[in-house]
Amino acid sequence: MTDNELMKMAEKACENAYAPYSKFKVGAALLSSDGRVFTGCNVENSSYGAGICAERTAAVKAVSEDAVRFSAIAIANAGGGLTFPCGICRQFLSEFAEEGFRVILRNDNGSLEIFTLEELMPHGFKLRGSPRGEVEL
Repeated sequence: MTDNELMKMAEKACENAYAPYSKFKVGAALLSSDGRVFTGCNVENSSYGAGICAERTAAVKAVSEDAVRFSAIAIANAGGGLTFPCGICRQFLSEFAEEGFRVILRNDNGSLEIFTLEELMPHGFKLRGSPRGEVEL
């Protein structure tokens, strides 16, 4: 799976976004370490705290299908430009991210920009061990 292919899947996922309040439609395509791709879109709600971001939608779908290690995510919005994951999504993804996990974004010029999760969240916290394995607090 190339970065461009993953981005195209994220852009396609934007079409399913439910964003009647913000009008900011976001799509994500999450690559698991076993090569599967899980897409997600943001889903808003009139009770704002009940909404969910595209990145977490994709991650929850992945975990529900027994994919608990991720290597990359592409994130796009329907209006174009860089769409960085919010703080909650960064922390959520770090729970399952492999070392070197890549965040793939498209800039206003149409080029891809790639960051590591470590660059975006240098001092995140996580359990020692692995999801679904033995952990230490």
